[in-house]
Amino acid sequence: MQVFTLVRDVFSRKTSVDWMLLIPAILIAFAGLVTMNAFMGDNLFFEKQVISLSVALLAFFLATRVDTDMLKRTNVLVIFFIIISALLLVLFGIGHVAKGAQSWFKVGSFAFQPADAMKLLLVLILAKYFSRRHVEIAHFRHIIVSGVYAFIPFLLVLLQPDLGSAMIIFFIWFGMILVSGVSKKHLALVFLVGAIAFVGLWVGKLEPYQKARIANFVHPLADIRGTGYNAYQSTIAVGSGQVLGKGVGYGTQSRLRFLPEYQTDFIFSAFAEEWGLIGVLILFGLFALLIGRILLVALVGGTNFEMLYGMGVAVFFIAHFIVNIGMTIGLMPITGVPVPFMSFGGSHLLVEFTALGLLVSMKNRARPAHRSALSNEFLGV
Repeated sequence: MQVFTLVRDVFSRKTSVDWMLLIPAILIAFAGLVTMNAFMGDNLFFEKQVISLSVALLAFFLATRVDTDMLKRTNVLVIFFIIISALLLVLFGIGHVAKGAQSWFKVGSFAFQPADAMKLLLVLILAKYFSRRHVEIAHFRHIIVSGVYAFIPFLLVLLQPDLGSAMIIFFIWFGMILVSGVSKKHLALVFLVGAIAFVGLWVGKLEPYQKARIANFVHPLADIRGTGYNAYQSTIAVGSGQVLGKGVGYGTQSRLRFLPEYQTDFIFSAFAEEWGLIGVLILFGLFALLIGRILLVALVGGTNFEMLYGMGVAVFFIAHFIVNIGMTIGLMPITGVPVPFMSFGGSHLLVEFTALGLLVSMKNRARPAHRSALSNEFLGV
C-alpha cells in the first residue's frame, strides 16, 4: 500500500518536475522508438523498449523524491561503490556474454549491466570528493586519489572486456577533473608520462601484429572487408540519408540488415538514413537543449556538490554521444557505446533517467548555502 501511495504522490506533484529536462529526453527516446518500429519483423525491440522506457520514467519520478542529502554521505557512497564493484567481479563468474563481453546479468528476458550504474555512481563519488576538497584542489594528490576511484571500475570493466564503458568511465573522470579546478599543469604531466610510456612500448616492445591491431583500432575504415566492415556500412547508411532522408521504414541499410546492431550501437546511423540531415539536426538540437538545461540547473546548485554532480551528468551524456556518433561515421573505433535515451536497452535507459531525476531533486531542494555550511563541506564534516 505504501508503494502505491508513493507512486500516486509522485505523479500528483507537478512542481517536482523540470519539464525542460524531461521533454527533450523523452523526445530523443521516441526518436529511437520510431526508428526501431520501422525495422522488419515482429518489432520485438520496439515492444521491449516501450516497457523499458515506462520503467525508466517511473524511476525518474521516484528519483525526484529522493533525499539527495543522503548521497553526500561518504559512507553511503562507499557502500554503493563496494556493492557495484562486487557485482562487476561476480560477472566474471556468472555473467552473460553478449557481443564478446561478459558484462550482463541475465534472468530470462531481463538483463542488467552493472557498468551503467557504476558510471552514475562515479559521478556522485567524484562530485562528493571534489566538493569537499575545493579549497585545496590544486594539490597533485587529488588527481591520483580521484584517479584511483575511477581506475578500479575502469579496470574491472575493461577486463570483461567492455572497451566502450571503460572509455566512458575514463571520460567522466577526465571531464570532472577539468571542471573541478585541478591544476592543469599537474594533469598535463600525468598525460605526458603516459604518452612517453606508450611511445616506449611502440618502439621497443610491441610486435608488428600488435601495432597493426592498434592501427585498425585508431582508423576503423582501414580494413573495410574485415575489422572495419561495421563502420563502413554505418557511414554508408549515414551518407545515403542525404538532406531529407529516405523516409521512416525505407532505410535500406537497416531493413536489409547490412547495418549490424541497428537497434543499439548503430541506431543513429539507421535514424540518419531515414530522416536525413534535417532529422539529424533536430536530434542534435534536442541533445543540445538537454545538455544546456542540465548545465543551467547545475550552475544554480545550492552547494559545490550539486554543481559538480550536474556537470558530471552532462559529461556522462556528452561522452556517450560523441563516442557513438564518432564510431558511426568512422572517426572512432567501434566500442558498443549506446546513444543516451535512444539506443535499445533498459539498463542504460534506467540509469540515464535516474540521473536526471536526482538532478531535479537537487534543484527542488536547492537553497542558498550558509557560509558555515559551505565551510563544513570543504572541511569534510
